[in-house]
Amino acid sequence: MIRTLTIACVALLSFVAAASAQPAPFTPDPVDMAAAKKEGAVTWYTSTPVGTAQKIANLFQAETGIKVELFRSGGSAVLRRFMQEIDARRVIADIMTISDPAEVLTLIKRDLVVPFRPRNFDKIRDEVKDPKGYHVAQRVNLVGIIARADKSLAMPKNWTDLTDARYKGLLVMPDPSYTAIQLMVIGTLSRKYGWEFYEKLRANEIMIVQSHQQVSETLTRGERLIAAEGADQFAWLDRKAGHKIQTIWPADGAFAIGAPTVVIKGAPHPNAAKALAEFMISDAVQKLLPGEGIYAGRSDVEPPAGNPPLGQIKLMPIDYEQIEKDAKMLKTRFNEIYQ
Repeated sequence: MIRTLTIACVALLSFVAAASAQPAPFTPDPVDMAAAKKEGAVTWYTSTPVGTAQKIANLFQAETGIKVELFRSGGSAVLRRFMQEIDARRVIADIMTISDPAEVLTLIKRDLVVPFRPRNFDKIRDEVKDPKGYHVAQRVNLVGIIARADKSLAMPKNWTDLTDARYKGLLVMPDPSYTAIQLMVIGTLSRKYGWEFYEKLRANEIMIVQSHQQVSETLTRGERLIAAEGADQFAWLDRKAGHKIQTIWPADGAFAIGAPTVVIKGAPHPNAAKALAEFMISDAVQKLLPGEGIYAGRSDVEPPAGNPPLGQIKLMPIDYEQIEKDAKMLKTRFNEIYQ
């Protein structure tokens, strides 16, 4: 009898311990849709590719009746406009999505964003969201080396291979003063390989263009044959359009950079901002993204067709705290090299 009771007690304690070890169920922050619809509009600043951004805006407006005022540009340009408005004590944006996790840290420190954990927050990859909800990734930008696959090129395998003289006059990459993704890459590679890496690329007569879209166009037109930093999304779209474009995942590590969405503190349309932030990680948007060649922020959504799952790509770690501190210096040094 005593033995039976002891076994029962042990079993009960094991059950209680197992139950207590389970994470608490996620309770999303509410959205007041009645108030959001009464506000009737929301201003969204974003670096989301323009076609995708417009589709998201159209879907949201069709579902809610809330008009989306869209300002779309490169991540650094979007942030620059936003900060100029903030410094002038003007809050125009209600919600912002940019590919600059480093600068989002500055926004949080300046108390410019509102924590918000909407429905599906628990499905967003842990590495691309703030646990308190100060930022939540809409998507994950995959960055590697992009090359023409129809030109009998000896393909680079690592980032440092790009400095080889055989690639002289064949290279292109975007400007970190326009696109925040490139700033993350430069901030990481300049620390890993030194500024000598970028000086050697300069000696290899690399072309600098403004955006990843222009990188893509430069490759498809044949003006240059290798993107020394290119967004896989555009390469995916180019492949879909029939171009012979290859994404190379460097052996020393590709980049996966979240595109955080933040709700702006003191926004003119605070409820509509939360409604759009929640919509950004809904099934409607997250399942749209792979068809645009984009890796979704949610871990339960498949990668773009033909692409490897994120877990199968070797990634280079990014020190966003350090890049936040060094952002101005990184842009200045880059411009000094490439002027």
